[in-house]
Amino acid sequence: MTAQCNLIIDSCSDLPASVVDREGITLLEFPFFFGEEEHKDDLWRSMTVSEFYGRMRKGEQPSTAQLPISELTDVFTKAAQSGVPTVYISFTAGLSGSFDLACMIRDQVVAEYPEAELYVVDTLLASTAEAFIVYEALRQREKGLTAKEMVAWVEEARYFVNCMFMVDDLESLRRGGRIPDAVAYAGAKLDVKPMLTIGLDGRLSMRGVARGRKKGIRQMAEFYNSHVDRNNPSQTVATGNADCPKDAQRLQELISKENDGVMFLDSTIGPVIGCHVGPDMVSIVFWGGDRREDLSVADRIARRVRGA
Repeated sequence: MTAQCNLIIDSCSDLPASVVDREGITLLEFPFFFGEEEHKDDLWRSMTVSEFYGRMRKGEQPSTAQLPISELTDVFTKAAQSGVPTVYISFTAGLSGSFDLACMIRDQVVAEYPEAELYVVDTLLASTAEAFIVYEALRQREKGLTAKEMVAWVEEARYFVNCMFMVDDLESLRRGGRIPDAVAYAGAKLDVKPMLTIGLDGRLSMRGVARGRKKGIRQMAEFYNSHVDRNNPSQTVATGNADCPKDAQRLQELISKENDGVMFLDSTIGPVIGCHVGPDMVSIVFWGGDRREDLSVADRIARRVRGA
């Protein structure tokens, strides 16, 4: 079936370059820095995984920035001029201001090209979780979803993406302002491996802790077994790693022992996400239950009051 829309995606989705290099797909590359040395997150085309994480392990502390206005303007303008309905599937607004910036630039471009069908949709996800939904969006595009249908699909599908990830420590997240200092301090004092997830608001939240990496990996496999959608006959599981592929392989082996027919999507955590999680992060993502149903009664009431 002929694709009905084009897609714009960003490098925080941490997909392999081979997956996104196809007609009708445009990649927005987030910048990252080692001191004054600027780089583009181009899905490991210009820097190797071992080089990036090796520098972090030696003590360098890279930083990140929002998508440049010039890049967003150029990409959105070309999309409007193409005449093809286009959707930008964005990195969560809960961790970056780039979504709001993209919405502003999109409005400016559409004001100049009022006939253009150009949409921006927030995945409320990041890294391997964002990779998971973008990967499926690419498949849905090939099946013929229109641009409007794609936006509606992402806005619903994002709540069924279940994820958990383990970081080696919380220091990189603390430095980047992604978690409070007190949480990072407690994690360091307890000498545990933090287990995190992405909340419904697209922000990071603690899901638990593990005494050591091996226990953490087993905990992630147990999370999959208890939350996976068993009604899905062909289950795809995304696993990610920040320069620790053996840990991701071990996680896959644990899942395969108890589950037949699982197809794994490998994701290497890219530089921009890597700046904040540090080396040795491991993640798992899959289709599970509606995460909105996990809310407490009080939180459900709050969502209704806010009209969410």
